[in-house]
Amino acid sequence: MNYCNIKKTDIADGPGVRVSLFVSGCTHHCPGCFQPETWNFDYGKSYTSDTERELLEALTPDYIAGLTLLGGEPFEPGNQRALLPFLRKVRETIPGKTIWAYSGYELEELAGWAEGTGRARCEITDEMLSLIDVLVDGEFKQERKNISLLFRGSENQRLIDIKKTLDQGSVVLWGE
Repeated sequence: MNYCNIKKTDIADGPGVRVSLFVSGCTHHCPGCFQPETWNFDYGKSYTSDTERELLEALTPDYIAGLTLLGGEPFEPGNQRALLPFLRKVRETIPGKTIWAYSGYELEELAGWAEGTGRARCEITDEMLSLIDVLVDGEFKQERKNISLLFRGSENQRLIDIKKTLDQGSVVLWGE
């Protein structure tokens, strides 16, 4: 997996001060995407054990609320396979941090609840979802763009509380 950026003090992609990892590779190609260069799976730098150490160190301070995964698309199958071991480490070593993920896929596709599940669902998607606190789902839609929305770019996107959703078996929005 490649990544294009790490922000160690991000305040735009989830509550509080966060560490954000922008992965490379996305097959959605949403018109109006704010980072079309991240569509290319080869863009940026190689994600290595040094990258993981850098991220874990950046997540350690008390003032850091958590980790946010963006892209590109964290739920492209190859990206999931690279991210899952890291998410396990985050949960084991610094369990008080929240994990947010942005995806152009809808939760119903990722979780296998939709008819004809999406191309991103693979053998580890359920575990990856179980390690995330909030999923911001849905493709960016230029015609539904709204810059006043909290932590998302278009009105079709949802902030989903994954823990409550998985417990209840139906979508529970974050903050409800």
